[in-house]
Order: sequence, then structure tokens, then C-alpha cells
Amino acid sequence: MTLSRIAQVVGGQVVGDPDVVVDAPAYIDSRQAVPGGLFVAIVGEHVDGHDYADGAHAVLGSRATAAPTVVVRDPVVALGKLAAHVIRRLDATVFAVTGSQGKTGTKDYLARMLAPAGSTVATTSNNNNELGVPLTVLRAHPETRFLVLEMGARRIGHIKYLCEIAPPHIAAVTNVGTAHIGEFGSRDSIAFAKGEIVAALPEDGTAVLNGGDPLVAAMASRTRARVLTFGPDDADVSERGAEVDDLGRVSFEIGYADEWHPVHLRQSGLHQAQNALAAATMALAAGVPLADIASALTATTTTSPMRMEMHERADGLIVVNDAYNANPASTKAALESLSVIGRRRHRRTIAVLGEMRELGRESFQGHAEVGRAAGRLGIEVVVVIGEAAAGVVEGLEKVIAWTGDALVAEDRDEAIGWLLENVLPEDVVLVKASHGVELWEVADALLDPDAWRAEHPVEPGEAESEVEGDGSTP
Repeated sequence: MTLSRIAQVVGGQVVGDPDVVVDAPAYIDSRQAVPGGLFVAIVGEHVDGHDYADGAHAVLGSRATAAPTVVVRDPVVALGKLAAHVIRRLDATVFAVTGSQGKTGTKDYLARMLAPAGSTVATTSNNNNELGVPLTVLRAHPETRFLVLEMGARRIGHIKYLCEIAPPHIAAVTNVGTAHIGEFGSRDSIAFAKGEIVAALPEDGTAVLNGGDPLVAAMASRTRARVLTFGPDDADVSERGAEVDDLGRVSFEIGYADEWHPVHLRQSGLHQAQNALAAATMALAAGVPLADIASALTATTTTSPMRMEMHERADGLIVVNDAYNANPASTKAALESLSVIGRRRHRRTIAVLGEMRELGRESFQGHAEVGRAAGRLGIEVVVVIGEAAAGVVEGLEKVIAWTGDALVAEDRDEAIGWLLENVLPEDVVLVKASHGVELWEVADALLDPDAWRAEHPVEPGEAESEVEGDGSTP
């Protein structure tokens, strides 16, 4: 598409050569420039993308740059218009998935199921907002048969807007939890926002709903489309005979219309079964046979980083890196998996937990809830990083039967210093927090202690890292 044509679509003016052809995806990070692509220059709180446009093939921005530029009032809105234009020209089935937890896992499973049936483009990482959704759409090409989009929401009307950019044919809601409750104020408001995804479906579309979540099941009244449910025994798609191995991986039979097939998931986490059922139901709605779905689920490995990633150090230490994001429900699910691995492998369990953000007034309560869960599950050592996560400790202290150690570190480096001195090869360590806490650095340090120590040398006479606790070596 030429810049002049792009300008027609988005309502902008071309500064520079209007005949420049954009024949590659759009991007917003100049460090990840795409040859022949369109650089979308956004003015952020700390960085102005226009300052990094030198060398770009073409630019979509709010002012002229050294490169040929389509100048618009709001590049983010223009990006959405461009994506909406492109998607109307595609002959592809559009899938959309939202929910408080499980969006990314469901998206990853679904993309794996669809790939053998045709060219599939799916959201990478969790690019699920007003930037990520159009950028994903613009990765599609005329041969794309399936477009799988993860959609997130931070306010009412957000998902409605995303569905206007990319109207779905098949849409799923995994659950309604407390993620982002600080922005919404209540679970009912979250449910209303998530339900916008099924309200956007056409009459010949399919809504895929979690039959085990009352707030999600009630969304059936908000759509004209066919409804398929997943989850409980009376749902359209369900599972039976679930078993868990010593790495927390679930095996079960998946059933639909009296047909059953075995599934052996490769991802750790009891919650992965629900993600698999949601994705399977979406694939069934698109006509994928259940036998093929079961085979794809069994073959799928983790595609999104830092989501229950299982690593084993050379000396035997197991590190579970689940540090991409966190909320009370997902953290409790991760702790359950940690507990299973510890019991089955006879290992000491260590949970390294940081702040769960965007909980608003529910923040302390949410962290305390996680602490109570860790105590009830018998997690033996809980390392809490940062004052914002201090509610975890109070929750632990409420569990009278818990006899483990609670340790509080001021920051990541202090926690890492203590862990490297105290973690044993026979342990299993879970690392979990919201994305902005960057707790994956803890996992990286545990997996490569020498590299971390090389970057953080101890000065002569410097005291060892001190972490509040009872002073014992757990």
C-alpha cells in the first residue's frame, strides 16, 4: 500500500514521497525496525517516537519527520483505522479472546490447533490493547486464513473499540476475576467490559463462554450468536479423569457431543486445563475435528515467554518462571502448581512473590489472599519483594497451621542475594509478580548465578544481603 493510499484511509496528509510502498508490517519500536514497514511514531510520557524516525522506510505520525510521513492528528487512532481497512480485505476467520486470566494461554493453544488447517497469525506476547491489536492485524497477509487476537480491557468500552477494528467471528471469555479491579471498581463492571466481546458478534458467529463462571455464563444474553460453553460436566466441552504428574502437568480426556479423546498437556499448572478447554471450544466452532484438537493440545509447548516456564539448573534446582504478569487468581493457581511439584518430587518449595498491580483499593486484601493460599498449601519459604506486596506476609500469618518461613526483601537485588546463598539444588522455586516488577530477573539470576554475581560484585567489607525473617537458613 502506498503512503498516498494510507493517507486516504486514515485521513492524513503525506509529507515526502506519496508513492512510497509499504509492503511489511507496522511497528512502534525503532529498535525492532521492519524493512519496508511502517513506523508508527507515538508521543509517550517519556519518549517521543518522532525523535527515532531517522532511517525509517515510512512513518505514521503527528508531525513530519526526516522519512516520508503520513501526518495525522492521532497516530494511535489512525493505526486502528488502517488495521480496520486491512481486515475488511482479508478472507480470514477472526477469533477474539478475553478474560481476567488465561487469555494468553488460550490464544497460544488455539493458534497451535489452527495452524495445520491454514496460515495463522496470532497475537504475540500480550499485545492486546489499542496498539497491539492493530499491529497484529497488520501482520496478516492475503493468504492468512485464521487471525487470533487477544483483547484486554482497562475500561468499559475498550473491547468494544477493539472489536470495531477487528470484528470477531468467534469470541471467547475465559473468566471474570479481579485483575484491573482498581480501574473498574467491581467484578460486575469487569464482566460488563469483557462481555463487549460477545456483544460484537454477528448472528452467524459463535460465543464461547466459561460455563463454570456465573458472570461469564450470563453473557449469553448479550449476544445474537450461537453459544458454546466449556468447563463443568454439563458444558458443551468438558474434561474427565484429570491427573497431574510430578511437574504439575495435567492429563485428561476432552469431550464434545459424546466423543472423547486423551490429552496430555506439556505446560505446568492445573489451570492450563481450562485454557485448553476454552481454546478447544473455539477451534470446534471453526470446524476443527476433536481428534485433531486433542493431538494439537498434547503437542503444544509454551509459546509465550515467562508463563509457567519450567527450567532445571545443571545441579537439579527447578525454577518456574511465571513472572510475566500476576493477579490473585493466577498467583494462587501458580502456587497450587508449586505445591504439587514439591510434594511429588519431595522438594522444598520456595515462592518468590512481588507486587500484583492495578488492584486499587483491593490491593492489600488481594496480597493477603495470596498469602493465605500459600500458607494453606504449605509453601515452605515465601520471599516477598517490596512494600507493596507486604499483605502477603499478613495473609501467611493468618494460617495458624503454617510453619514455614516468610522473608521480606526491599528489592530484587536483595532477594537475589539471599536466594543465591540459601537455595539448594533440591528446591523448586516459583517466581511470580506483575510485569512492571520485572521479577524475571530473579529467575535469570537463579539459573545463571555466575553472570549475576559478575554484574553485582560485592565490595570488600560489604555485608551480605539481609532479608527480614527469623535469621535461619530454610
